[in-house]
Amino acid sequence: MCEIFGVSSKDEQYLSEYIRKFYSHSNEHPDGWGLAILDGNEAMIEKEPVQASKSLYLKHRLSQPVYARNAFAHIRYATIGNVEYCNCHPYSMKDHSGRRWTLVHNGTIFEYDPLNKYSRVQTGDTDSERILLYLVEQMDHYADKLGRVPDAGERFRCLDAIVGELSVENKLNILLYDAENMYVHTNYKDSLYYLVQEGSILFCTRPLSEESWQPVPFTTLLAYHGGKQVYTGTNHGNEYFDNEENLKMLYQIFSGL
Repeated sequence: MCEIFGVSSKDEQYLSEYIRKFYSHSNEHPDGWGLAILDGNEAMIEKEPVQASKSLYLKHRLSQPVYARNAFAHIRYATIGNVEYCNCHPYSMKDHSGRRWTLVHNGTIFEYDPLNKYSRVQTGDTDSERILLYLVEQMDHYADKLGRVPDAGERFRCLDAIVGELSVENKLNILLYDAENMYVHTNYKDSLYYLVQEGSILFCTRPLSEESWQPVPFTTLLAYHGGKQVYTGTNHGNEYFDNEENLKMLYQIFSGL
């Protein structure tokens, strides 16, 4: 599976050492890398469909310090989608109000029919891109229903309901940023951790240091702003378990059968 990294902070944080450690895992996840520096409605995204440890561009990029208040990083192990630029994370797009949404995903959507239609319009062919397209369209529908742009609490409640449905029998570890808050969700045990520091919180698929990383609360959507938790969703209880049928499906997709 892929690995994801994120940070939410009150002030700019020096992230270079954590990011270098994160990308050092790319020997196990060789199918692309991505980095997003997120500042309000702006997202500076850099990515390549090459192994992070072999990327000359990334080596040059990380020779300079990386500072950010909000950031995502991703290394890809391709299960659904070819190894090409359009299938690298992060994904980013704007809703009808102009709000930018940015997502990284670790997992697989095995069955969720509402995502199927996006295969005709997405730029690549990953289920992760389809997740973002679906989330943004649902947010647009919600705004139309309200007759106005939803506020932060309303956006969270809308996302909480969507994530509860989308996580049924699917592996859904996501980090999502909406130009204001960062949303975090995991439903696969021991696959997402957090580290609290002064004024910030970091998230990663596995601990990046000997510091006091803790498992992210399970099967519950969380939201953070400036390094602090601001919303807690409903515990939907939809834990994902590997099973023979899903593993067989992934093998068939990966081997091109």
